[in-house]
Amino acid sequence: MHSVSLPLTLPFPTSAPATKDLAAISRFSRFSPPAAISYDAASVPVLRPEPSGDSAVAAYWDYQFLFASQRSETRDPILLRVSEGSIPADLPRGIYYLVGPGLLSDDHGSSVNPLDGHGYLRAFDFSGGDSVWYSARYVETEAQREEMDGETRRWRFTHRGTFSVLRGGKRVGNLKVMKNVANTCVVRWGGRLLCMWEGGDPYEVDPKTLGTIGTVNLIRDLDLEAGGRHRRTGEWRWLWDLGIDVAAHFLKPILRGVFKMPPKRLLSHYKIDGKRKRLIVLACNTEDMLLPRSNFTFYEFDGDFELKQRKEFSVEDHLLIHDWSFTDSYYVLMGNRIKLDVAGSLVAASGMAPMVSALAPDPRQPSTPIYLLPRFSDDLQRDWSVPIEAPGQLWSSHFSNSFEEQGTHGGLVVQLQAAVCSYQWINFPKMFGYDWRSSRLDPAYMNATQDKEALLSHLVREPSEHWKRSADFPAINPAFAGNKNSYVYAATSSRSCRFLPHFPFDTVVKLNCLDGSVSSWCSGSRRFIGEPTFVPSIGGKEEDDGYILVAEYEVSKQRCHLVILDAKRMGEANAVKAKLEVPRQLTFPFGFHGFWTNT
Repeated sequence: MHSVSLPLTLPFPTSAPATKDLAAISRFSRFSPPAAISYDAASVPVLRPEPSGDSAVAAYWDYQFLFASQRSETRDPILLRVSEGSIPADLPRGIYYLVGPGLLSDDHGSSVNPLDGHGYLRAFDFSGGDSVWYSARYVETEAQREEMDGETRRWRFTHRGTFSVLRGGKRVGNLKVMKNVANTCVVRWGGRLLCMWEGGDPYEVDPKTLGTIGTVNLIRDLDLEAGGRHRRTGEWRWLWDLGIDVAAHFLKPILRGVFKMPPKRLLSHYKIDGKRKRLIVLACNTEDMLLPRSNFTFYEFDGDFELKQRKEFSVEDHLLIHDWSFTDSYYVLMGNRIKLDVAGSLVAASGMAPMVSALAPDPRQPSTPIYLLPRFSDDLQRDWSVPIEAPGQLWSSHFSNSFEEQGTHGGLVVQLQAAVCSYQWINFPKMFGYDWRSSRLDPAYMNATQDKEALLSHLVREPSEHWKRSADFPAINPAFAGNKNSYVYAATSSRSCRFLPHFPFDTVVKLNCLDGSVSSWCSGSRRFIGEPTFVPSIGGKEEDDGYILVAEYEVSKQRCHLVILDAKRMGEANAVKAKLEVPRQLTFPFGFHGFWTNT
């Protein structure tokens, strides 16, 4: 007997504008950035908002500067100034890597969605103890090398990407859709540093110099040696599968030959099983985006990148998966149901709308499918291809953890912890408020009016009853991945800004999963934060013995800091142990995901 516990916790934005004032300001060109905001070593843009600081104009500008392009790189590490506190003595020596979009506007009038921005890798090196050195370089992907002139250092976007529309580049007939920008996740495993993207091969980067080594063929050769997939069987299954196989047969040469898409899309989110010392990655068949069937292939590697296990599953659902989780016995997927948008496909094919306009959330089912896919042996107690249908339509963005425990009646219960939102909020072409018609970022999309807050995302776990605010990027002590944990950390909002009440985030929250208590730290007015990363302390014995590393974006002064928080003292006056100041000319845009590695 199996069940999935789905009590809720943590929120994200909805479809409604934050206020009419903010929505109106985003439409007036006199308040808009002059084509593009970029930082470089020669000049730093100066933001002059209204004196009050809490105004619609200031909020609009703050949002633009959070995603301002940074064109400078640091080929030689720079010693950072400790602007507050001191480096904790029991913080391990190691390196914190943070990846995200670095360039969002070119020199010819095109601006892209942050999801299509060129990958910019930052490294904070704590190997010297009290001395912390900073480096930042672009991941030299194939698209980056094509779009940046190595001599003039000027940029011209030529790839459409998935979420963007070019203004100065080629629109109609532009087949360069799969723009691997290596900007989403970063992991160091087996001595190799990999930058991941949603849909292509990882790029390997030198862990010290951050120089790009090249793409890593992580799964393609393995698939050539692989056997068949797990499929559901039944009296009429063969006829259904035959129809899907025929459709896939005709789609593959178009997607792979014309659009240059790989046979499988390697997802950007990976998992590390600390107990077995394995790196686990997930790939989906490329044609699944357009078919009512989803194929998932899981790969488990040891510390030498030797494949220890490969398992493939096929389910009868049209799903879009961004993040996932695992337990001792299962791979856990919370299915985001999608459908083909025929009208959107025609506009997207013309180049007049983002290519992702061809897809839309499918709200026809009132429930959320959760798949428990057997990790090591086939589960004979239930048909794994039939999902557990959880009540309500929940769109998952990020998982913090999943684990197994015995239920009160003797059955196995799988607990999920994830950030989810309503299907009603999801609008693929408008993610991060991107308006492809004007090439601007509209913060109204990422913020909701009070009567629409029920659509906000929330963490899946019972303490959610104690924390209803918008949040995402949940994290835990990595030693507890796949096992029962007591604490979840996440980025959330204090709601102190009237015009940006839900996003960008400005607070780190610590949720106690045992007693439901909540503690938090807020960065302050007009300071935003990204994903929190937990680093266990030297000699720590309890789960929350460690530190939270989080990037702070002080956009009103065009400054960035790396903040070190004492996880055990979250909510207390002395929670901040240290702040490291990045030089103003190297201020960087919002980062997506980070990774800590001991040295």
